Amino acid sequence: MPHVARRPLGRSGLSVAPLALGGNVFGWTADRAASFRVLDRFVDAGFNLIDTANVYSIWVDGHRGGESESLIGEWLRESGRRKEVVIATKVGMDMRAGGKGLGAAHIQASVAGSLERLGVDRIDLYQAHEDDPTVPMDETLGAFTALRDAGTVRAVGASNYSADRLEEALRLSADNGFVRFESLQPRYNLVDRAGYEDDLQAVCVERGLGVITYSSLASGFLTGKYRRPEDRSKSTRGTRAVERLNDRGRRILAALDAVAERTRTAPATVALAWLMGRPGVVAPIASATSVAQLDQLLPAAELVLDPASVRELDAASA
Repeated sequence: MPHVARRPLGRSGLSVAPLALGGNVFGWTADRAASFRVLDRFVDAGFNLIDTANVYSIWVDGHRGGESESLIGEWLRESGRRKEVVIATKVGMDMRAGGKGLGAAHIQASVAGSLERLGVDRIDLYQAHEDDPTVPMDETLGAFTALRDAGTVRAVGASNYSADRLEEALRLSADNGFVRFESLQPRYNLVDRAGYEDDLQAVCVERGLGVITYSSLASGFLTGKYRRPEDRSKSTRGTRAVERLNDRGRRILAALDAVAERTRTAPATVALAWLMGRPGVVAPIASATSVAQLDQLLPAAELVLDPASVRELDAASA
């Protein structure tokens, strides 16, 4: 198996390759066979972080949530590769009949469901999928601490938190001996920069959190396959991607094209390599519905962008 250099994920003791595989497509736009091929290829190439959530893919007609976790669980059983991967999942978003939020009882019930679907006895990284201001934060952190102490989860992380609320959580953990968030999962890419860079970046860097970005390719826009309004029909995410086709979006695509041509790679590879070099970022998350798509993403781990290319991408996306 190829060796891909690992990066520490916060202070969790977990080490991950610099690209995470997004599980949102498993059981949705990637069926069982396609999902298994992508998972096999990802691990064969030396990568190890697989990110999913209990709510994937409840938005599909007839789905109840848990479809992605169940498929990953089947793959883990059939492949026998549990020890080769770091499994990250999430709790908190609306599971309809299954409830929502970050109350202690809901966290306890949700982790049991995730463990069963994944077929594992411990989740490596358990993440609060979104902040829940209706529940006292010490209740949430206390529930996560109980899971850590029971050996049910190794580490916990946050997703979609503001800088103020993230700081509050870190302070509560330090003052009360709660498990602390070791990672943050924010929306961050060449198009969506301000949300992370304005204030979250400083917190993560100063407090030693590992950042795993979602929407790393801006709903596929940064792959370069959405160039005209009529390209929206190319995938289920096409409408969201085509919305980026303003002057700034076209500037970003032009810069990606130029750097991709110089480095003899694909625009998606360049977009991910740019993210991998940002302060605090440990591993961008990207999903793929086929091995061919995945093979455009994996080389990002080896691509070191020269300073001129970084400046070009920074300027285009400013």
